[in-house]
Order: sequence, then C-alpha cells, then structure tokens
Amino acid sequence: MTRSGWAFDAVLTDLDGVIRFYEMAELEQLERSAGLPEGSTAEIAFQPETDMPLMRGEITKERWIESIADGLADRVPWARGYELGTTLAETKFRADDAVVGLLRQVRAAGLPVLLVTNATPWLADDLALLGLTGPDGCLDDVISSADLGIAKPDRRIYETAAERAGVAPDRCLFVDDRQENVDAAVAFGMTGVLYREPADLRGALAPVV
Repeated sequence: MTRSGWAFDAVLTDLDGVIRFYEMAELEQLERSAGLPEGSTAEIAFQPETDMPLMRGEITKERWIESIADGLADRVPWARGYELGTTLAETKFRADDAVVGLLRQVRAAGLPVLLVTNATPWLADDLALLGLTGPDGCLDDVISSADLGIAKPDRRIYETAAERAGVAPDRCLFVDDRQENVDAAVAFGMTGVLYREPADLRGALAPVV
C-alpha cells in the first residue's frame, strides 16, 4: 500500500534511546561509593560479549548480572559487582511522552507502528509498565531480538520487521539511536533516521503528523 505524497507506509522504531530512558541516579551513587567512575557498570553490561547473549534470549537475567560482576571483579569485590549489576537490571525507566505522542499520531493517520528492538526476554513486562502495549498503546507489533534469537544489525531482523509490517522495505521508516543499526536498515532499502532528540523524529514524520 502506497500513500501518495508520503515516503513511507510503516514506522519501525527502536526502544531504548528513542522511547525509553533510564533513571540512573541510584546506580551512579553506588558506583561512586565503590570508587568507580559513573557508567562503569553499564560499560561492562552492554559490551557485546556480555549483553548479546541476553538480547538473543540465550541466558537469564541472573546470568547476565553474574557476568557483570565477573567483568567488574578486577576493580571491586565480586559481591559489590553483583550488587551493581542487580541495581542496573532493576533500574527504573520512563517513556518519553513527546515520542509516544508522535507515534500515536502516526497510528491515528493509519500507518502501522512496529517496535524493532534488541531486547531482554522480559520485554513484554517492560512494555506493559510503560503503557506502550494493549488497546491504549502506541504499537501495532513488537519485533524482539530475544524472541527471534537474532539482533540488530543482523539483516534478518529487518526482513522480519518489513514482513510483519506488511510493506516493502523501501516503504519503511526506521528510527534508531545507533548508527550501525540505521546503516543496516538503509542497506536493506529502508529510510533511516538516526535519533538524538524528538525533533529528529518530528522532522521525519512531518508529512504524516
């Protein structure tokens, strides 16, 4: 389905760094108390060798936390690293109201909105807490790396997203805060938007919203 004057017929969006943001104050305080620079826990937690097995649904949350503690073991006692990993795993988060509002407008205009995310196995619970799913949500479908066993920027996750959106790749707008993920979408034929702030999304959606 092609709509005259619009460059896309579906919006595919990332979650973290676009819609969801974390409240890191508690973790940062614990890191300072442990003598670590702020961000040290996340640096270990989100290294590919640490977080990609989780994103592909291959390990549990408990094992992920243990791997964070392992990664910090040369700087803090293992038990302290485990505490830091647990705090990161349980960090509170919020949805950006401006972005959610824009996605609601896209749906109201008749275009499907799909989440395409490298996500944990407990993604469904997080989305429910954010109010993004269900009758009052802003998403038509969720493409999760943990469900598929593949993660961005693997081409197959983009293929799956386009198929489930029901439109050709070149009619998909793809939004992500990581350049490599946007580049992979563009290589697949999608229109890519590198997200830094709501104005980036608002500009891309201007013909629709």
